[in-house]
Amino acid sequence: QVQLVESGGGLVQAGGSLRLSCAASGSRFSINSMGWYRQAPGNQRELVATITAGGTTNYVDSVKGRFTISRDNAKNTVYLQMNRLKPEDTAVYYCRVTIAFNPYWGQGTQVTVSS
Repeated sequence: QVQLVESGGGLVQAGGSLRLSCAASGSRFSINSMGWYRQAPGNQRELVATITAGGTTNYVDSVKGRFTISRDNAKNTVYLQMNRLKPEDTAVYYCRVTIAFNPYWGQGTQVTVSS
């Protein structure tokens, strides 16, 4: 059974930084795409950033220049470095990986940015 374990969330002041990690385990297959989503109270879940197996990245406009997604294939881990955080970044962040054409979701980690 594939499991995704997220960590790195917390409370930070505006302008600060956090790094989220998501480690996948239990798969016999290589991970294809990896990504981060977030959901704020009352809002729909939105795509924040993705990274392909080849390292191609994509970001939602609101985080471009501030967030960086990366992956360590040897560790089956995806990261989201979040810099210059803003209160509007406050949300539960979920990682998502695709393995053998199937999506898997992390449990979510809370990021709260105070003004």
